[in-house]
Amino acid sequence: MAEYTTILDDLTFPIRLGIHPHEVEPQRVRLSVRMTVDYDRAPSADRIEEVLDYDFVREGILEMAAGQGFALQETLVDAVAALCLRDERVREVRVRSMKLDVYPDAAVGCEVVRRGSPR
Repeated sequence: MAEYTTILDDLTFPIRLGIHPHEVEPQRVRLSVRMTVDYDRAPSADRIEEVLDYDFVREGILEMAAGQGFALQETLVDAVAALCLRDERVREVRVRSMKLDVYPDAAVGCEVVRRGSPR
């Protein structure tokens, strides 16, 4: 068994996220994803088919952002975690979201850790 951490860091995009009237318009959110991934063996052929291709995570997040949006950051990070765990090789995922423009002097965020089914 070989364990790796696959990281998608600081993906920044506009999304409708929030409960306040001024949050009806999309706002900038930064998302980071860390996936602990188990493979039967270490990659040997240096080919993408041997490992988790993080394109599906980025594309899935951007599809979510283009949708109706979310009221809560907790709901957003849970949805992203569920997306990652669709790949049975992902043993654990940590998703962190940060609203960048809520306050002039700070970002506000939420982080969740979810575990997949043991292989």
